[in-house]
Amino acid sequence: MLITDDFLPVPVPESLSATYLVPMAGLPRVSPKTAVRALEGRLAPPVHGLATQMLDSPLMSVDTRSIDEFPQLPPDLLTAFGATEAQLGRLAAASHLVVVQAEYRPGWPPAHEWAARAVAAAVAESVDGDVVDVFGLQFLDPATALRSLPDEHGRVRLVDWVLVPYSSDAEGLWFTTKGLRRFGLLELQTQGVPDHLTRAWGAVMTGAARRLLRDWTDGLAGEEVPAFVQLPVLATVTGHDIAVAYGNPEQHGATAPVLLRLELDPATDPEADSFLSLRPPPGHPGPDGKYFAAACATLFSGIQPDVRYARSGDAMSRAVATARAGLDGIRARFLAGQLPAESQLVVKYGLPGDEGPEYVWAGVTSWETPERIVGASASDANTDPSVRIGSPVVVESTDIVDWALLDGTGVIEGGWTQAVLDAGERPHPSH
Repeated sequence: MLITDDFLPVPVPESLSATYLVPMAGLPRVSPKTAVRALEGRLAPPVHGLATQMLDSPLMSVDTRSIDEFPQLPPDLLTAFGATEAQLGRLAAASHLVVVQAEYRPGWPPAHEWAARAVAAAVAESVDGDVVDVFGLQFLDPATALRSLPDEHGRVRLVDWVLVPYSSDAEGLWFTTKGLRRFGLLELQTQGVPDHLTRAWGAVMTGAARRLLRDWTDGLAGEEVPAFVQLPVLATVTGHDIAVAYGNPEQHGATAPVLLRLELDPATDPEADSFLSLRPPPGHPGPDGKYFAAACATLFSGIQPDVRYARSGDAMSRAVATARAGLDGIRARFLAGQLPAESQLVVKYGLPGDEGPEYVWAGVTSWETPERIVGASASDANTDPSVRIGSPVVVESTDIVDWALLDGTGVIEGGWTQAVLDAGERPHPSH
């Protein structure tokens, strides 16, 4: 095996397993095969065929057990990963668990995960129940579980399979992924992330996971499973990686790639997980957090994706007025194709929130009438769970407070409210 300074050898497990549970009061109403047959036409044919084949093979087992035979699932962790009171109530009332387990070799497709989730969703749907993903400690309703499975082209949204939890410590935020081990890869971590980059860095981690998972599965493409896969020490992440991971490959701005250095962080405790740490590239001066902030600025085209509020009667109010005065002119240039080459037009607009509007950015894709813009969100919103990076949005012109032209270096025109924020004036929430 070749070991160089350019590549990091990451060990490959011999096999991978997936476990899903379906809590139920009483015994199953139908067999797993009957439940899976009921999904024909609703699952992409390759996935439906895979689930059927795995059910007939020794690679999958489906057992019904008394709930007393299974270790208790931790309600606090289930709640932390999104469990509702109704789901926890159904779990508490359950007398039995249907346990779906599958094994497969590392590589792509991850047949153990696709098939086990499909079978568990089919069983859960037959009893109007829930699926519990044991790896992610997550409840999934059957419809959500089925939507997460590959389409007819084999595509999935990585965000349906990999979570990015974070916690705070004295150095800043500590991010980890939770889901890459499904595919045999070590989980990622980043430490020392500035607090204001919570949502932005979560998206960067998801994009990095997508890029490294592709390198990982490329290294497992041969007939024999290797002992190690060589991952590049300097990994690149682009806006396209983030958009694909969120399921919006056609809605992404052209961003310059960001370099992240990969370090193996082996666990000292045999029961603990090892990580692949994401760090700034060699030679970066100053604290890591400074580089992470610059990386976010590049990937989100110089636009701060975190929440800020405007108040009247200050520099921010003047900035909003200036931006609004220029809307007709920038629309005319956009429609006439007169914007600079390789540039992107973005607008900042308000979403209603309990503490006043939340302001987010969106890339403009269509502006047919002066009153309404169709675009793609450049950030995740706090107040509206449907507004996610890359998701389509419709913006009323009356809600716009700023616009900007971006290229690979950042803002080249406009961005008046951003200039106020970058100058250090941090407005307070308005009520």
